Amino acid sequence: MRGTRVRRTLAGALAAGVVLAAVGCTDESDPPASRLPTSTSPAPVTHLTFGVYGPSTQIAAYRSTVDQWNGLTDGPDVRLRVWKTREAFRDAVESGADLPDVFLTSRTDLRWLLDDKLTQPVDELLDERGVDFGDGYSRDALQAFSVDDRLQCMPYGVSPMVIYYNKRLVDFARMTRRGLDAPDPDSTSWSFDQFSAAASFASRPGRGTKGVHISATLPGLSPFIVSGGGSVFDDGSDPKSLTLSSSDSRVALDTTLQLLRNPQVTLDEQQLDRATALKWFERGKLGMIAGYRSLVPELRLVPDLDFDVMAMPSLGSAATVGDVSGLCLSRKAASPPDAADFMVHELSVDSVTRVTRTGYLAPANLQVALSDTFLQPAREPQHSTVFNTAVRSMVQAPLVDTLPALQEAVEPDLEQLVFGVGVLDLDGITQRIDDTSKPILDPEYSSSPGPSESPSD
Repeated sequence: MRGTRVRRTLAGALAAGVVLAAVGCTDESDPPASRLPTSTSPAPVTHLTFGVYGPSTQIAAYRSTVDQWNGLTDGPDVRLRVWKTREAFRDAVESGADLPDVFLTSRTDLRWLLDDKLTQPVDELLDERGVDFGDGYSRDALQAFSVDDRLQCMPYGVSPMVIYYNKRLVDFARMTRRGLDAPDPDSTSWSFDQFSAAASFASRPGRGTKGVHISATLPGLSPFIVSGGGSVFDDGSDPKSLTLSSSDSRVALDTTLQLLRNPQVTLDEQQLDRATALKWFERGKLGMIAGYRSLVPELRLVPDLDFDVMAMPSLGSAATVGDVSGLCLSRKAASPPDAADFMVHELSVDSVTRVTRTGYLAPANLQVALSDTFLQPAREPQHSTVFNTAVRSMVQAPLVDTLPALQEAVEPDLEQLVFGVGVLDLDGITQRIDDTSKPILDPEYSSSPGPSESPSD
């Protein structure tokens, strides 16, 4: 009955219904153990492990939440295990390191965790402990970690891709005075035409500045493709191919690439060889870049950099991509009930607030996301609300574990799309990208004729 109720709770939160060795012991004064039935009471758990990754200031915040748990609760002590990056965490586990009882992960790795049976669902354990799925978290965040009608991990952070812009180079008020198409200075959304005009306005050859840089990657181009009515994958759950060569995707790319291939307004490969796009932005030589919330603390430290954020530009409808992180429970957790208790502690407003104060986290907890702790109205960026509103337009990539290999395989052609010189063969390059993706996304794919076929067939 409880499992049914939990699934109904999650279904309600998602509106559309898409969600989501015992050790015996005896007293020395008792008769010999062979005369007694074996006890099924587990040995007490003395400690749990909590795995996290991230920059040092964020790790310090996690440590403070662990110290609070250890100091104020009677449950098992929790020991923090730290990795520098998500990739380092995964490499360690794949190399044989023990999986922490509770750990931070990215949705990017959810398929791997499920295929290797490393985790256990958390919905029923958290529901028993009063976690508010319906009003406390957005439907998008819950759906990101829901597989087979179960919540596999609890959403912790949700960071959509947005546009960061240098307010000295991209001055909407000045653009308006010059008769250029510009959004209102207090606006948080804009059209692609306004985005393109801003890129041109920020490009000043006399000062050595360029208007915009968008990475030649699937995440970099996906918001523009989807916003323009196209699609990146042929299926949202079980993709067999990329679909950049579809007519709608090519139309969206054609519009986007007219801007991104313009050497007068975008960084060229020679400039990117000298420094990253982020460094050009920090030096005040680049008007706009796309990025996630984790850029904020670094940009705040740059002297004389006046920056703000906008939603990704729209070619017809709002669309972006994003990174969703979650807290997961190991299938081999020393004590799932104790681990769930600790997870509830880490999901509490107080604990999430401690980590949010560092500036890196865009919290999935809506109470914290809407608070001044996250919005920080007295600090840049002025329009931090963009990180909250853009969540609704996030398009999640399919849950496949071959996305890194896919990106590596299609990268040369994506770079040709964005940085190539001369006449663009959009049809040919996008078809080649789609063909390259097929054997990676579909292990059973074969481009050669079958046993009963011939080339003439």
